[in-house]
Amino acid sequence: MEGFDRRSGTNKLATVLSHRMKVENESPLMLDFGEIQANGSLVTNTFPIPIPKGDYSVCRHVGSLNFTISGGGHAGHEEQTQTNHTGAHSHDVKPPAIMPGDRVFVAWVQNEAVVVDVIERS
Repeated sequence: MEGFDRRSGTNKLATVLSHRMKVENESPLMLDFGEIQANGSLVTNTFPIPIPKGDYSVCRHVGSLNFTISGGGHAGHEEQTQTNHTGAHSHDVKPPAIMPGDRVFVAWVQNEAVVVDVIERS
């Protein structure tokens, strides 16, 4: 029986597959567009198979996560406290979450899709 490495067709195929896998693993960050489906899955232009909700990441500005904005001040709060005459205060902000039908901007980080923001027509 001939050895595996003596079959030129098999050897060529293995070389091509090895090269393609190396190229795929070295691929840089790729930017893409996608759409959130009715069930929350993500379908992108370059990967048309639905990625289930929970299997892709979402940046906090579109992921319905709270964050605090503080450090600012303005007039109008002087009478509320005697120690804080600058009106300095903070606000908790909850951006809107992505919704089914939203067109989204996606960054591919290796094999993980990350929804960066919602895209709207100008």
